[in-house]
Amino acid sequence: MTDSGRAPSAAGAAVGRRIGIGLMYGLWRPRVLGAWRVPSAGPVILAVNHSHGIDGPMLMGTAPRPVHFLIKKEAFVGPLDPFLRGIGQLKVDRDTTDRKAITDALGVLTDGGVLGIFPEGTRGEGDFASLRAGLAYFAVRSGAPVVPVAVLGGKDRHSRLSSAVPALRSRVDVVFGDAFEAQEGARSSAEGGGGRRAGGSGRRTRKALDEATVRIQERLTAHLAEARRLTGR
Repeated sequence: MTDSGRAPSAAGAAVGRRIGIGLMYGLWRPRVLGAWRVPSAGPVILAVNHSHGIDGPMLMGTAPRPVHFLIKKEAFVGPLDPFLRGIGQLKVDRDTTDRKAITDALGVLTDGGVLGIFPEGTRGEGDFASLRAGLAYFAVRSGAPVVPVAVLGGKDRHSRLSSAVPALRSRVDVVFGDAFEAQEGARSSAEGGGGRRAGGSGRRTRKALDEATVRIQERLTAHLAEARRLTGR
């Protein structure tokens, strides 16, 4: 549940997607590759590299389904707080074990929704070189498949207003990869059950989560390399 006592709003996330489509296609030139790889129904986790200040909104506007992102609490200031909550986004305190954020995120997956995560934790090189364990935890706990997403381009031309934002009307490539399981051999909704709700039965020991993190990092890094090859970025 959120701080206001309500579950993350699926309807709000759908509104957020429409806003994202208008803003992202109005201000930049997204090129989307492989969106069909996102399961059309059922729980799924989008694992996104993070090198731009617009990566979250860009995914909200280009993903084929509404996305609930885990977003750092520092973004929920002033009027942005009720706005982000209203469009189904999730506030997370990155400096502690945020149980409310964990409950909200698992709730999204339990309800068959799409959870967006920046597994690097913060904006950086966007190369998946350093992953936090949170992604593995959500994937193993829920049994939801992970879809890697690479957002590329725009770093060579920054906006005059902020170096964290690509120049207006520049092309940004969004490349979706194949869905995979965090635990090898574990059954998830990626296996012919896209309409089922999350209900992971995977092992959640520290060793299992560490192994899942390594597996995830390998898959994300491989996808990023393939995305760069496809786009020439």
